[in-house]
Amino acid sequence: MNIDEIDEILLQTLDDQRLSRGEKKALAAIFGEHRDHPERLVYFRHRAFEIARSKLGDTKSNEVITWLEEVVKALGRAFEDDEIPVLAEAHFSPGDNCQRRIVSLINRCRKEADVCVFTITDDVIANALLEAHNRKVKVRIISDDQKVEDRGSDILDLARAGIPVRVDDSVHHMHHKFAVFDRTYVVTGSYNWTRTAATHNEENIVVSNDHRLIDSFRETFETLWAAFA
Repeated sequence: MNIDEIDEILLQTLDDQRLSRGEKKALAAIFGEHRDHPERLVYFRHRAFEIARSKLGDTKSNEVITWLEEVVKALGRAFEDDEIPVLAEAHFSPGDNCQRRIVSLINRCRKEADVCVFTITDDVIANALLEAHNRKVKVRIISDDQKVEDRGSDILDLARAGIPVRVDDSVHHMHHKFAVFDRTYVVTGSYNWTRTAATHNEENIVVSNDHRLIDSFRETFETLWAAFA
């Protein structure tokens, strides 16, 4: 959504000098789409003030200021964690709880999936990643160089399908097991993305939408992605 479109929406909400509940929700959703770009939100706030100033000559000042106050509140919701219920889940194996939750996160992914795992040998998870790639989700995978060519590894098959894959080049292991989906959910834990982990091992994953965690894992992913180029 470009600046002209934002201006048009703001002007429409000002037509009757009030911000309805539906308009508040719509603005909060629009602003929320830009929460990863604080500079854009600051600019949108600036535009709201500018539009209000342009109307002061032919509209009651108090009504304009009230409208502006409500717009600023809607803008602020993009930063308020309390507006979004905090997700904190734990899943355990043996059993398919971990596998099913990972697959469900992949299946609902719409834009990008950054996967940083020691190994992938579970064909159910690998197929979900391939399907996400085929529906134009930007999938990236980081894995351990010593595990890529293991018998049963799905990493090379995913790479051959066109999914970007990077591995470390070290005698030590790239031992992470985490993924970030649509910059909205992070999954991490001891759980290896393998059938053995599902059928035999005592493992766990934690799923959260806490942006403080997501930002840390995204930063680590980008650091490793650059390091393993």
